Amino acid sequence: MSTRESEAALVARARAGEAEAFKALVETHGRSLYGLAYRLTSSPADADDIVQDSFFKAWRKLHRFDDRASFRTWMHKIVTNTALDLIRKRGRRPETPEEEVAPTALPGSAEPDPERRVAGRELGQRVHEALGDLSARERAAFVLRHFEERTTREIGEALGVTPNASKQLVFRAVRKMRASLEAAMAPGGAGGGR
Repeated sequence: MSTRESEAALVARARAGEAEAFKALVETHGRSLYGLAYRLTSSPADADDIVQDSFFKAWRKLHRFDDRASFRTWMHKIVTNTALDLIRKRGRRPETPEEEVAPTALPGSAEPDPERRVAGRELGQRVHEALGDLSARERAAFVLRHFEERTTREIGEALGVTPNASKQLVFRAVRKMRASLEAAMAPGGAGGGR
C-alpha cells in the first residue's frame, strides 16, 4: 500500500472515531508541522502550542477534510493560519530564535570550525531579522516556498489566496529579504564590514 493510500486509510479510520488512527497521523506529520510553526514564529513554545491547536482543530473538523487533497497540505494550511492568527493577535515580530543555525562541519571533521560556527550564527541572525521585516503573510509565503518547498498553488491554498496572489507574496518577500540582507552585508551596514 502506498503512503497516500495508507494516509487515506488512516484518515477514514480517524473519521470513524478511531483515536489510534488519528494518533498515527499526528506522529507522521507532527515533526514537520512543528518545523513549519517554528519557522513562522521562531518560538519553540509557540510552535508547540500551534501544532497542538492545529491537530485539535483538525480532529474537530475532520469531517470537512476533502479526500482529494493531501492530509499534509490540509494540515499545513491549518498550522499556517493558526500561526498567522497568533502573530496578528500579539502584534509583534517573531521572537529571536532560541536555537542557533547549525553550521556545516568541515569534511572529515565532527565539529564545524569556530569561524564557520560564528559565520553560521551571524547569517542565521541576519536571515531571522530579515524575516522579521516581512508582513505575516509574506513571511508565511516565504517559509512555505523556500523552507517547506510548497508550490504556489499549495501556498495559495494555505493562505486562502489565488496561486497568482501567492506568487506575488513570494516575489515581494524575496525582494524584501534580498534588500534587507544586502543592506546588512554591505560595508557599513548592520553587521557588514566586520
